[in-house]
Amino acid sequence: MTTLLLLLAGPLQAWGDSSRFSRRDTRMVPTKSGVLGLLAAAEGRRRTDALEDLTHLRFGVRSDQPGSLQRDFQTAIDWRSGKSMPLSYRYYIADARFVAGVEGPEPVIAGLAAVVQRPAFPLYLGRRSCPVGRAPFLRVVEEPLETALRQAPWEAAAWCRAKQPNDVELALHLDADPGDTRPRETRRDVPVSFDPRRREYGWREVVTADPVHVLNPEGRRPLSVPGQPDWFAAAEQPVQESI
Repeated sequence: MTTLLLLLAGPLQAWGDSSRFSRRDTRMVPTKSGVLGLLAAAEGRRRTDALEDLTHLRFGVRSDQPGSLQRDFQTAIDWRSGKSMPLSYRYYIADARFVAGVEGPEPVIAGLAAVVQRPAFPLYLGRRSCPVGRAPFLRVVEEPLETALRQAPWEAAAWCRAKQPNDVELALHLDADPGDTRPRETRRDVPVSFDPRRREYGWREVVTADPVHVLNPEGRRPLSVPGQPDWFAAAEQPVQESI
């Protein structure tokens, strides 16, 4: 199979799948509905257009730079009537980077790769208030989804790498295969319709795969180096003996 790899990076991202009323939550990883919505916008589809050909594609995401959860308290006034709108809390992920993959037949993936490089509509990271920070297209590879995500280069920013240890684990989440026995979670984030008159979403099974291990030579050094004296352990020993 063929896999399209995308880099989802921006100052803010918001990937809600269960938000209601005045509280708009976000998951800490991109949702399938959000990424397929981005691809549909790149193709120039309207919200009332069919999505069946996209929902059948297999989806996965790797957390290269998890980011931090931020809360925004919002107020608004209807300019036509002057009436105050309900107060709301909106949650975002700040300074995050994810590598997302979409797997499917080669003609379909090639078409998506072409449009995402020349999108018909602006692209957003979950909400309209979260535009992409850079062009999302990474590459197209002739590999299954999980292999492609495991082999893709680490996309964290330099400042983030410097704060991480020398051996980093990247969380990996994938659409579950029927016979997959790994831990899974049910999520309602498969878009059936983006029509604002009746938005509708279906369920999918998501597998939590073994993390991807990457070496980080730019990371912070360990407190002690193998083969060298551990000065911190030497300082702690008198304290332990006196207890």
